[in-house]
Amino acid sequence: MKHTVILLTVLLLAPLAALPAADSYSRPNILLIVADDLGYNDVGFQGARDIPTPHLDCLAASGVRCSDGYVSYPVCSPSRAGYLTGRYQQRFGYEFNPKWDATAVTHGLPLSETTLADSLRSAGYTTGAIGKWHLGAHPQFHPNRRGFDEYFGFLGGGHRYLPGSVAEIGTGKKANKTADTEQTSAILRNSTEVPEVGELTTRLGEEATASVTRHARDAKPWFLYLAFNAPHTPLQAREDMLKKFASITDERRRIYAAMVATVDEVVGRILTALDTTGQRERTLIFFISDNGGPMTKRSANASMNSPLRGQKGDVFEGGIRIPFLVSWPARIPSGRTYSQPVISLDILPTALAAAGATRDTKLAALDGVDLLPFLLGKNIAAPHARLFWRMDGGEAFAVREGNWKWMRTYQNAPQLYDLSTDVGESRDLVTAHPEIAARLAASSADWNHGLIAPTFVNNPFGGLINRTGLEKNAKP
Repeated sequence: MKHTVILLTVLLLAPLAALPAADSYSRPNILLIVADDLGYNDVGFQGARDIPTPHLDCLAASGVRCSDGYVSYPVCSPSRAGYLTGRYQQRFGYEFNPKWDATAVTHGLPLSETTLADSLRSAGYTTGAIGKWHLGAHPQFHPNRRGFDEYFGFLGGGHRYLPGSVAEIGTGKKANKTADTEQTSAILRNSTEVPEVGELTTRLGEEATASVTRHARDAKPWFLYLAFNAPHTPLQAREDMLKKFASITDERRRIYAAMVATVDEVVGRILTALDTTGQRERTLIFFISDNGGPMTKRSANASMNSPLRGQKGDVFEGGIRIPFLVSWPARIPSGRTYSQPVISLDILPTALAAAGATRDTKLAALDGVDLLPFLLGKNIAAPHARLFWRMDGGEAFAVREGNWKWMRTYQNAPQLYDLSTDVGESRDLVTAHPEIAARLAASSADWNHGLIAPTFVNNPFGGLINRTGLEKNAKP
């Protein structure tokens, strides 16, 4: 496919004859793109009508849309710890966002865990990360020490988009003092601070496009992890993008739409770079959000998760079900929708299988599975018998088995839903099917026995936390 987006000058200068042939090696390049706090219904391929996303829609058309795609946690950092390790993050005590503190040696992805970048680099891949890190601010957690050869971005959980202010456009609203410091933290190239220039999402895209072009000439494949902070707050966008959405009367939704459209624009430029350099067919691309959109909570960004119930921070579908795309033109058929439940933990084993990479047998077992046989139609079974969630050290649990979903949230009674007829989780069937509820509750308890209590606690939003439960590894 060809895209009409204008490329950076560096692309126009790339001599295509010097690029390796598409079949010069069988292992694909791997590109993992993650949006931040993106609403389930806020991209075209999911049904959005007020935010055109033509490039993401094109990406969806080139591969498989996983309609029942999930993340392993409904909040930013634990979700990232899950998909970068392929393991439920509660297995290694990662259940909260880490403090923004460069001296905190426990607030980050444990050094005992092996990342996707570690494994792919060992398999001969060039590895790079661009954008949001949010897996620890202490130097020991730096991306360059977690398997990434190259890094450009910021280490915290958020960052302003426009240099000079953390205020949201048109509102004057600012983050709290601690978040203020995190939002204005250094932009780094590896460990060197670089000037903060231009709108951030656009700049991350420029870096990603340059990386794709630069490594097109390499004799070995590459892995690029592009983690946007958009459309996470603060709500800030380029003026030209805001003008495109002047018809949206709600100001916050208008800014949010401009931010999502900027992500789409950047994805288009990257796809064009892949096309122009002859790499698209042999590049395996994943696109997900790190969790559901936060519609009403403190980090609300005017997102929409309809028809799902709930939002970021919930184990209702709106907190954990996300837009989820997989594209690899050389291998995966295009234009398909896959409806079996899959989870972000599957990204790592799928990528390793595509790369022909093996993991050290001494490493802890993965919870994700290789999706390729399922997406290729070679295996018609469900990839997972069950998917599980635990939040806040045991304050909330959920499990999905087929179309059944059981959950318990904080002090509320257990609930049971049939997602095949009630994706909005509006009809609790616990009393109608007590035997199913009991079975799923028991399976959740069994799964929980393999987890540990959180190794650090950080709850800046003041949610309900049972301290005794944290210490005792609370049961469902």
